[in-house]
Amino acid sequence: MRPLSRGEQERQRKRARAGRTSRARPSARVAVPRVGFGYDVHRLVPGRRLRLCGVDVPSPVGPLAHSDGDCALHALMDAILGACGLPDIGQLFPNTDARFAGADSRRLLAEVVERARRAGYRVSSVDVFLLVERPRLSPHLAAMRAVLAGCLRVSPDAVGLQATSGEGLGFVGRGEGLAAWAVAVMTADEAHPRSHRTKKGIGT
Repeated sequence: MRPLSRGEQERQRKRARAGRTSRARPSARVAVPRVGFGYDVHRLVPGRRLRLCGVDVPSPVGPLAHSDGDCALHALMDAILGACGLPDIGQLFPNTDARFAGADSRRLLAEVVERARRAGYRVSSVDVFLLVERPRLSPHLAAMRAVLAGCLRVSPDAVGLQATSGEGLGFVGRGEGLAAWAVAVMTADEAHPRSHRTKKGIGT
């Protein structure tokens, strides 16, 4: 076998490099999930309705708030918005705007999901954690999960929901308020034009 000339050796090296690059490209096409975190807290006062995750819960006290005070949905909205790099609910639905006085947070959540869709993202899964001393929320969790799944347009098994009490500790334990945390996992919406433009750019 005759030895390869310098030109042939260089062509072989170029083909080898091109092969390694083409094999590496498919992994670059994998959409990386985006994760957002949200938190909300409200003072509890007599005579207000207690609504959590869009479900009315019988209670002698409820949140003092400009809207309906749904602590869980407020935390969830901020988690979704944060994952998409969008403004938080304080900027989108300010408590100084009379249009949102007593607003149903389910309607606000629907607008947040739509904003996320227009930005090129859809909800993959969420996890919501509620901290409430009274009343016990366990009888209402199934209904809450169903409402969340419907609002987010996901399967119920994509919705995590937990609740616990403050065990008599802190402002929650004293019954002065309630708190909620939420995590949202967002993925690129394949139907969004930006997703296709991104994929085309990776391949070039």
